[in-house]
Amino acid sequence: MKVSILAPGSRGDIQPYIALGQGLVAAGHGVRVVTTIDHEALVKGYGLEVTSIPVSVEAALRARETSAAVEGGGVIASFRAFAELAKKAARATAELGLEASLGVDAVVTGFSAAALADGIARKLQVPLVQAYNVPLTPTAAYPGALLPGLDFGGLSRRLGHRLTRQALWMTARSSANEVLREVLDARPMGVVPPDVSGLCDGPVLYGFSEAFLPRGPEWKGDVEVTGFWFVEESSAFAPPPALEAFLEAGPPPVCIGFGSMTSEDPKTTTGLVLEAVKQAGVRCALLSGWAGLAPESLPPTVFLTKSIAHSWLYPRCSAVVHHGGAGTTAAALRAGVPAIVVPFHGDQPFWASRVQASGTGPAPIPKKQLSVKTLAAALAQATTDEAMKARCAALGARVRAEAGVARAVERIAAVSRVS
Repeated sequence: MKVSILAPGSRGDIQPYIALGQGLVAAGHGVRVVTTIDHEALVKGYGLEVTSIPVSVEAALRARETSAAVEGGGVIASFRAFAELAKKAARATAELGLEASLGVDAVVTGFSAAALADGIARKLQVPLVQAYNVPLTPTAAYPGALLPGLDFGGLSRRLGHRLTRQALWMTARSSANEVLREVLDARPMGVVPPDVSGLCDGPVLYGFSEAFLPRGPEWKGDVEVTGFWFVEESSAFAPPPALEAFLEAGPPPVCIGFGSMTSEDPKTTTGLVLEAVKQAGVRCALLSGWAGLAPESLPPTVFLTKSIAHSWLYPRCSAVVHHGGAGTTAAALRAGVPAIVVPFHGDQPFWASRVQASGTGPAPIPKKQLSVKTLAAALAQATTDEAMKARCAALGARVRAEAGVARAVERIAAVSRVS
């Protein structure tokens, strides 16, 4: 079986699909990943074939207007910024995605390329598998991923899911309709059909754990919750010796990093973090990431690195402070340590609310409310609350026992055989 995976976007958008690609290759299948140029080296580093879309998400997010919209946290402003970015990338994604999918038996997509992947699959007459790590199928069990505050009973929750789907679809439609017609000979997008489980026709795989986010009781048989999709690090992976020495020199530190989120004022954010760590009396592994956290000088209780495999670092920490991306949330859960979530935008407030509801972290701190006082207090709670630590350890054991990638690979292969 040959499969193409369309996953343009940020690091969080590509990471789960690298895991699926690894699982498919391990099962003897051919895989090509289509993603933005930021992640070409990353995908190749995991031994997967890649087609690079000549768009840099990191550069776009660092632009002042986009950074301000994202850091401001407003759903409308941030989605408008991402819609403009998607519009620039749509034609290249369609053309290169079509080329990469010639001869495949199935096309796999996340929500960032769902409309174009649907057009490609239809043009090539192969099945489309929707693989999401954020719930998009309406349910009354919990609120929609973009509207976690719409939580006043079953009807409001279902409405939140439907509005979430329409928001994602409208963002895709604004960038994809012209390309669908001109490149893929496909009909323009309207609204999300009410009878589909995802964003398009076809089966839906959810890469999250039912131990953390249960399957909606209303969901049909074309929806499967497989468990989280985690990458397998190479046996040749070796952490920086200086970081290993730092970890061995004292008690487990907290890990603080905001992944692909950018900051308008990284210097101020960095100073805030360092002072909160000092007041909480904890050691810290600081991940600079795309936020550009880079202090001019560091106390001996803080170690700075740009990035490191979460699967290696998080279990060695006493708590994790992160932005609430789906993949980073999953990594903290698997590590079995408390998480302090500082959501910026999009689905991050949803994951933050789920962490708090599960008792695996303190109350979230929205980016606009982040201060020395709020962060220091959350750090103190996360590193001393024994009941919270026990809940995290128990949930982490359940998550580590799952085989999310293997289940997803089995479902993709089954869909391909049926076709």
